[in-house]
Amino acid sequence: MSLRTDKVASMIKRDIAPILQSYQNGTMITVTGVRVTDDLLTAKIYLSIFTPDGDTKRVFAHVEDHSDEIRHTLAGIIRHQVRRIPEILFYMDDTAEYVSKIESLFRKIEADRHKE
Repeated sequence: MSLRTDKVASMIKRDIAPILQSYQNGTMITVTGVRVTDDLLTAKIYLSIFTPDGDTKRVFAHVEDHSDEIRHTLAGIIRHQVRRIPEILFYMDDTAEYVSKIESLFRKIEADRHKE
């Protein structure tokens, strides 16, 4: 990534987080990363979602359903800083799940070692 794409990604990450707060509805949505294509026309936004009931897919679907609305709101904020507002693609960031699985495997290995 170039310096320009890094700056645009950082700007989008900073400015989209408050927008997503209005879509939380009792959940916690965190923007974990933003990647912008070299032509600055597409932004991939990675979200980590925590819900009390554990139904993250429902919350993610709600955010995806309102992506045009979110993009429009973002456009109002960054319109003087970029020539074209990038298309927004949301992705689930499953890093926390992955870390949890790895830690679970390490605990199991450690428990098996102590049994021997």
